[in-house]
Amino acid sequence: MAMSSGSAEGEPMMDINTTPLIDVMLVLLIMFIITIPVQTHAVKLDLPQNTNAPPPPILPVKNEVRVDPAGIIYWNGSPINLTVLRQYLDQTQSMNPIPELHLRPDPQARYEVVDEVLAVTKRANVSKMGFIGNEAYAGL
Repeated sequence: MAMSSGSAEGEPMMDINTTPLIDVMLVLLIMFIITIPVQTHAVKLDLPQNTNAPPPPILPVKNEVRVDPAGIIYWNGSPINLTVLRQYLDQTQSMNPIPELHLRPDPQARYEVVDEVLAVTKRANVSKMGFIGNEAYAGL
């Protein structure tokens, strides 16, 4: 009543059953994929919470930082670099009242440049900041 494996009687079977090995490898692969942390890149900004408090009064003092598609950063219309931007931001944070900072990135601007500008504003502890021109991103 012995099963025949296609070889001579009494010889051991030389083939390895790989099905359990494949099953274990698939389970390990799935567990590995699930446990990998999601790679995200973000600059953390403290945004105001939506409360029922009345909006703050509009201050006439504003500065605008614009990033064009070529990656050039503009401060109130004049081109600057990141070092000068940090100096300007440090100066404005010492003023009383602190002027608002309006960031207007072009929809075609590189994310890397806009991210660097956001990182500089975060390091400068800018507290009054807003994004201008968000309607340009509605169709993207």
